[in-house]
Amino acid sequence: MSATPEPEILAAFEGAKGFMPLDEGLALYAAAVAAGGLGLPLLEVGTYCGRSTILLAGAARRAGVTALTVDHHRGSEEQQPGWDYHDPQTVDPELGLMDTLPSFRRTLHRAGLEDHVVALVGRSPQIAALWNSPLGLVFVDGGHTDEHANADYEGWAPRVADGGLLVVHDVFPHPEDEFTGQAPYRVYLRALESGAFTEVSDTGSLRVLRRTGAGI
Repeated sequence: MSATPEPEILAAFEGAKGFMPLDEGLALYAAAVAAGGLGLPLLEVGTYCGRSTILLAGAARRAGVTALTVDHHRGSEEQQPGWDYHDPQTVDPELGLMDTLPSFRRTLHRAGLEDHVVALVGRSPQIAALWNSPLGLVFVDGGHTDEHANADYEGWAPRVADGGLLVVHDVFPHPEDEFTGQAPYRVYLRALESGAFTEVSDTGSLRVLRRTGAGI
């Protein structure tokens, strides 16, 4: 996985609102390029304002496939008012609720990637229940509670094609990281224990697993 994004893709990523560090972004891009070789869509759960979507879209464009991104755009638990990751600029002034969809659309437009992304606006389990075709990559980066992380895994991991990649973000194995990464860590362990996935790489809190078995 040695692929690197074009300079304009990297610049758009670094200029976008979001939390993914550069090293993890480069690892995600490389995984997406590799998965794109299967000729299947690349999907992420957890769009926020589109920082990581830029990388998936760039990889999708390079592979001639489509990037899909799933989010209700009302913010996850840690992004609500009063929490450390809250950004007042993402609040709809009329409704008083978070709405990251406008920021996401601006991010894609500025990056010139709108034609390579399909935004699926809604809750992950509801959309997953309607999805019945294989995916080359599933990037799980949604809610950080066990309820949400497990629902994302159960809804989307079975859609990863044989040889495709499951990527899990914010994997922190230490108990002191309970709020930010223990639920994704447990999902990562669940994927390995299922026998369906084999670990390919780890970069920071990003884990890349390949679909090598049938059980989930």
